[in-house]
Formats: sequence, structure tokens, C-alpha cells
Amino acid sequence: MQTASSQNQISATPKQESITGVVERLTYYSEESGYTVARLQRPGARDLTTITGNFANIQPGQTLQLTGFWHEHPQYGAQFQVTSYKETKPATITGIEKYLGSGLIKGVGPVTAKRIVAHFGLETLDIIEHHIERLKEVNGIAKKRIAMIHSCVADTKSHQRSDGIFAKPRSFNYLCSQNLQAV
Repeated sequence: MQTASSQNQISATPKQESITGVVERLTYYSEESGYTVARLQRPGARDLTTITGNFANIQPGQTLQLTGFWHEHPQYGAQFQVTSYKETKPATITGIEKYLGSGLIKGVGPVTAKRIVAHFGLETLDIIEHHIERLKEVNGIAKKRIAMIHSCVADTKSHQRSDGIFAKPRSFNYLCSQNLQAV
């Protein structure tokens, strides 16, 4: 037999839900705790969704499958509180451009990412990972830049996950920015 207070506890438990989308921008990130507030573009949604939770250094352009629950913040409105997440490879041209141009690989900013993706399309991530020498086909990318990109990708491969997504260790930006200064 349930009491009135146990019924209230059951109904007060938030309902877990899953959503998928592309990270558009980070609003807040704490390096100490990993707590992040970000804006997510969900397929079919007109407005961006605010997501909150602890993330291991997510970047704009990443496609995420999120599990969590909705809550209403008194000042900022509806937010999706993430309890777990999984990254998937970007599946669209725009997603790949944002992913590459997000700072994942120093030396590949939004303009260079757009050029690379315009040339290779949906095969871009495979080309960068397995056939980096083909970057010379893209106008405006010099041999030194290709060597630097190759070095950064090689550094990430040692941290790469089994699903082929480039993982970005905390020191990756520093290592690649040092390589960029040397080019």
C-alpha cells in the first residue's frame, strides 16, 4: 500500500528522455568540474535547446545523443539536464564544418574547415583520418599546414575512441597550438 507521501515522491522523480542534436555553442564551461551549459540544435526544432550537465570537453559541431530530463530554470526557462551522453560522428555537411572548425584541430578554423568540407563532402573525416595527404587537393592549404594537421591528428589518434571519433585530451589545444606556432 502506497502512502500519499510515497506517491508524491514517485511523481516528483523526473522522467528520463533521450534527445539528439548538434552543439551550436558553449555558453559556460568549468574546467575544474566539467559543468557545461550549451545550446543544441535538434532536428526539426525551430529554437535551440539549452543543455546542462557535466561533459568531458564538448565542442561546437559535435553531434550528441543525450539522456536526461527537462526542468524549468526560474531565470532561463526550459533546460535539458543531461545525465549521460554519447558522441556520434557528424552526419551533415554543416555538422562536419562546425566539428572541424571548432578548434578540435588547431590550424583548421571555420574558413579552412569550410574549404575542406566543400572539397570532400561527407567523406571529410575519413580523408583526414586515413588519407591526410589528399588535403593538398584543397586550395589554400600549404604543405606545412598539412604537416601540422597531420601531427595534431596523430596526437588525437592515441586518444581516439573505438567508434572513430577524434577524442580531445585536455592538453591537445596546447600541443597543437605549439605546433601551429612552429609552422
